[in-house]
Amino acid sequence: VDSSDGRSRSASVLRPFYALDARWAAGASVATEERIDAVYAGGAIASQYHHRQDLAEVFAGWSRGLVGGWTRRLSVGVTAKDDAYGPEPGLVAPAQLPSDQKIVAPFVRYEVIEDDFQKRGNRNQMGRPEFFAMGFASKVQLGRSLTSLGASQDLWLYSGSVSSGFRPWEQHELLASASISGQYVSGQVRRQLLSANARYYLPLSPRLLLYGSATADMLTNPDPSDLLTLGGDNGLRGYPLRYQSGEHRALLTLEARAFSDIYLWRLFRVGGAAFYDVGRAWGGTSQNATNPGWLGNVGLGLRIFSVRAAFGNVLHADVAVPLNRDPAIKNVQFLLKTKTSF
Repeated sequence: VDSSDGRSRSASVLRPFYALDARWAAGASVATEERIDAVYAGGAIASQYHHRQDLAEVFAGWSRGLVGGWTRRLSVGVTAKDDAYGPEPGLVAPAQLPSDQKIVAPFVRYEVIEDDFQKRGNRNQMGRPEFFAMGFASKVQLGRSLTSLGASQDLWLYSGSVSSGFRPWEQHELLASASISGQYVSGQVRRQLLSANARYYLPLSPRLLLYGSATADMLTNPDPSDLLTLGGDNGLRGYPLRYQSGEHRALLTLEARAFSDIYLWRLFRVGGAAFYDVGRAWGGTSQNATNPGWLGNVGLGLRIFSVRAAFGNVLHADVAVPLNRDPAIKNVQFLLKTKTSF
C-alpha cells in the first residue's frame, strides 16, 4: 500500500477465535512499513525523520469453548519487531531521534470473556445492527525479548486490558475500559502507556442520541516517538492536527447525534452531530509552549453512512470553532475524513 508519507506491505494466514465456542486458533503474519514520521509543534511540522518497521508473529491458541457463559483462551507464540530510525535527506531532522530497537519475544496470552452481547441500533452506525459487549472481558500478555534470539537487549514485554458494560437504565449503555502496556528492563519501567476510557449512550428518541466520552492516557519513560497528541481528527476538532503533545492526555467529548430517514439511492444514510470537545496534552519537553492549557471547541458535523460497504465506512464532514484560540491558527477548522463509526 502506497501513501503520501510512505509504503507498507503485509501478509497473513490466520484462523482466529471466530466465535466464543471456538476451540482453537493459529496464525502467522508479516508486515513491513517505511514512512516519514513528523514531529509537530503547535500544529505545524517542526522536523521529520525516516522510520522503517518490520513485524512478524506466529501463535497458536486453545480454549474449552463457551462454558457456563464464559470463554477462556490460552495462546502462546513468538513476536518480532524491528524499528529503525534515521534522518531523511532534504528534511530537517529532530534534535533527538528515537532509539533503534529490535524485539524477538516468546509470549503467553490469556483471555477471559463473558457472553453478554446486546443488539442495538443508531448508536455508532446507522441502518445496521450493532452488538455491544456488555459482559466482562480481560486479556493479559507477557513476553520476554532475548538477545539469544537476535533482540537488541533482554527485556520483559507486558500488556493487559479490561472492559465491561453497564446498564443504568433500559436502552442506556455505559462502556468502560482500561489498558496498560510497556517494557521492563534493568529494573525500570520503559515506554509504558496507561489508558482509561468511558463511553455513555443516552437515547432520547429512535432518531436522537446523546453521547459522551471521557479518555485519559499517561506515558512513563517514553521514547520520542511515543508522545501523545491532541488536535484535528484525534480529538479537539477545532484545532490543527497534533496541536498539543506530551506525556499526559485527557479528552472529554459530548455529542448530540441525529439519525435522519434520508436513504440516498438505497446506498447512503445521512446523519448529523453537534459536538463539544475539551482536552489537553501536556508534560515532557514537547508540549505546546504557546497554548499549553486546557482547550475547547464546538462544532457541527455531517455523517454519510455507506450501508453497502463491508466495514460500514462513515464520511465525516465537520466544522469546528476553537474556544481558546491563539492568533496563529484559523478561527474555523474544516475536517473531512472517513471513519468506521459515527
